[in-house]
Parts: sequence; C-alpha cells; structure tokens
Amino acid sequence: MAIIYLSRGRCGLSRCITYYLLMIVVNDFIVIITAVILNRIGGIYFRDSVLSTTPGCMVSTMLIYATRDGSVWLTVAFTIDRFIAISCQRLKSRYCTEKTAWLVIGSVTVMSCIKNVAFCFAYKPLYTLDGTPWFCDIKSAYYTSPVWQAYDWMDHILTPVLPFFLILLLNALTIRHIRTASRARRRLRGIDNCADHESANRRRSVVLLFTISMSFLFLWVTYVAHFLYVRITDKGYFTGLDFKNPDFIFQEVTNMFQLLSSCNNVFIYAVSQTKFQGELKTLLMCHYTTLTGCLRC
Repeated sequence: MAIIYLSRGRCGLSRCITYYLLMIVVNDFIVIITAVILNRIGGIYFRDSVLSTTPGCMVSTMLIYATRDGSVWLTVAFTIDRFIAISCQRLKSRYCTEKTAWLVIGSVTVMSCIKNVAFCFAYKPLYTLDGTPWFCDIKSAYYTSPVWQAYDWMDHILTPVLPFFLILLLNALTIRHIRTASRARRRLRGIDNCADHESANRRRSVVLLFTISMSFLFLWVTYVAHFLYVRITDKGYFTGLDFKNPDFIFQEVTNMFQLLSSCNNVFIYAVSQTKFQGELKTLLMCHYTTLTGCLRC
C-alpha cells in the first residue's frame, strides 16, 4: 500500500523526498520477502527446498545483508537530505534535487551489494547428501582469520553503529535548528493563530525526528550486544535450530528486532502521514462499496 501511495505522487511531498521514501519502502519490502518469508518461514517449514541447499543459502544470506544495509543507509541518506533542506539553505538548491536523490539511491544500492558479496565465501556445506550440499555452516576461519575478523568488525561498524551516530547527530542538529527558528518566529510575529499552526508543525517534526532516533537505537542495540557477546565469549554464531538453547534465543531475538526496524521505517515515514491515512481509507471504502454492491446483485 505504501509503495502504491508513494508511486502515485499524491502525498504532498517534493519529488526528492518522495523518491527517498519510495526506495526505503521498496527496500524494506524486499527485506521482508528475503529475510522473513524466504529465509525464516521457508527455512523452518520448507527445509527441503532449493533455498536450503548451500548455494541457495549463500545467495539468500547475501541478499538479506545487502537489503538490510540498503534499508539502513537509505534512512541515513534521507536524514542527510532533510538536514540539508532544513538547516543548510545555501546547499539546499544544489543537493536536494531529483538527480542527486537518484544518484545517492543508486550508489547506496550498488555499494550495499558489493560489500556483502563476501558473505558468499564465509559459509561451507553443513553436510552433503547424494552429492548435493545442504544448508550453510560458518567456516572456522571466519572467527580465526584476521581478514575475516576485520571484515566482521567493519560490517557491524558500517551497520548499524555509524548510521546510528549519523542519524542521532543530524536529527539533534535539525531539532536544534527547528527550535531556534521557532523561538525567532515567536519573537517576530507574536502569538497568533498562524504562529500557533506553524509551531504545531515544528513540534510534530521534532517528535518525528526523536522517534526515528530512539526507534533505531532500541531495535539495533541488541544486534550490537549480540556481536560483542560472540566476540567476547568466542562461542560463534548459532547456525542450527534449537529453540531451547539460550544462545539461539538471543540470536533470534536480535534478528527479530533487526527485521522490525525495517517494518518500522514504513510506519514512521509514510503511514503516519495524514494524507496516507486518507488515501488508505478512500481505497478501502471503494473496495468495500464495490464488494457490497456485488453481494447485493
């Protein structure tokens, strides 16, 4: 629904913002397909499918990490765009354009794919049956090789440590600029209906930016904690299915929060908009009217 709504371009936002939001929603939708439907549900309930073979598992893992990184860094790119549009008026006309938006979106997508190709070489077959390699098991070299250790640290720093600090910093600066502008506006115009309306819009912007930062921190902090736990205890990442094992439960809770972060972006950026709610209500009422009309016939 969010993809259809943003694609129609009737959200009352500039094309630049719409492109960022649209690609965030598309990327998050791909995360749900690859990481939840194909990997989680398929891996548990359809264990004999082609996705359970080692090549299928490798490609699936690479796509999951690539789309995950794309989702996070597109959020960062959108945050940078909003910071420049609100706080850097001189740079706004040159940076906040459709061409720049598509260039940034394309660069983030390509770099996310290139960065995560290495995961295809981090796994080995769990076992081989009739010449067919099944499932993925992390190679022991992933924990002992300095190259793989450096790559693992880089992966976690790039997603989510660096994005979180960027989002937190830029949103804090944006909030400070909004509050400063609001105080200046009140001094110049006094308290009237127009000023109150403008202040209400600014307050909503502050709440939105604060929600983005806190949501990102809460949903990704367990991912960082699990990474540090693995590195400190030298237990390694859990690759099996043992629903009674505390390490498996910790890892899966981490993955659940990580995937919720992708779902959450859609609601924060798109579904929370009043126009989106209106469009959704209109569409549902249209289908409801059509359905009741058919039933009466």
